[in-house]
Amino acid sequence: MREVREEAGSGGGGEVRLRALLVLGVAEHGWWRGRSPPLRRRRRCCSRMSNPYTVSSSFSTVSTPTHGWERQGAAVNEGPEILQRGGRTFLIYSASGCWTPDYKLGRLSLTGSDPTSASSWTKKSTPVFQRSDGNGVYGPGHNGFFTSPDGSENWIVHHANDSASDGCDNGRTARAQKFTWNSDGSPNLGTPVRLGASRTGPSGEPSAVSTTYTLANRNSGKCLEVAGSSSADGANVQQYTCNGGAHQRWRLEDLGDDTHRLVNVSTGKVLDTENCSAADGAGLRQWSWLDNTCQRFRFVATDGGHVRIVNQATGTVADVADCSTADSADVRQWTWLNNHCRQWRLDPA
Repeated sequence: MREVREEAGSGGGGEVRLRALLVLGVAEHGWWRGRSPPLRRRRRCCSRMSNPYTVSSSFSTVSTPTHGWERQGAAVNEGPEILQRGGRTFLIYSASGCWTPDYKLGRLSLTGSDPTSASSWTKKSTPVFQRSDGNGVYGPGHNGFFTSPDGSENWIVHHANDSASDGCDNGRTARAQKFTWNSDGSPNLGTPVRLGASRTGPSGEPSAVSTTYTLANRNSGKCLEVAGSSSADGANVQQYTCNGGAHQRWRLEDLGDDTHRLVNVSTGKVLDTENCSAADGAGLRQWSWLDNTCQRFRFVATDGGHVRIVNQATGTVADVADCSTADSADVRQWTWLNNHCRQWRLDPA
């Protein structure tokens, strides 16, 4: 299988996009998303190709959104990705409106000999990857696949939201997790894991690759943590002697606008400015993700490998109260004064 991402323009059948190239023997097939006006129904299309960028036949429809779970918000089949193993071929696609929490993945299995014929594909009647309210994951879809560096593991990468009210925009984040295979040879994509959940990286990755960080204060050498490992909204953020606990580890999630959210590994909640206050001394705490500027931070380099952590809403920085070196000293926001109490070092953990 080869994958391409080439816009194909618009035609009489509506907008189409070349998504993947499947090589079966000597035949190459391009996968398209077609839109059928005025219904705005997106369907899965296929055509033969003479090379990775030249279509050599008319296209045919191999899948349309027929099940109720494919029609939530809108009737959609899109984002095809080919997955092959043990002589079997599967097409994983996204279904329903991407702006809904019910965006999800479905599966076609190639059970015939002609990939351009709908009769050669068998659709699974239920989704294979969908929202998990228990894990706080909504609208998981538009996926890809990769193998671990040592070839021993299979992984799925996808985007999703951590709020049911989020839509089809820059609030989504890219996520990856390992998947397995069922006894019948079909993929078992599992359940989307909670944002911030600690997971071992792909097998064979260099040991230097880090997915989480501690934030050590330059003045005290102590680490930013959620007090008492509390999972409650509003739990205080403080400094404490670094101990490697999950409540002291943070994921830096790029939000695409030169800001990040800091997600606590223990709780899955984010660093937040209390009540969005702009005042010096306003507390930093943890809170569920609300996608506001009070929860977005920029990292501005100072010197010696340190940064100041700047709140996007207020322009103030993360500061240890009164430059204390004590355990449990409060971490708050304050105007930048260019001292060590307001500088932090990010250490892979």
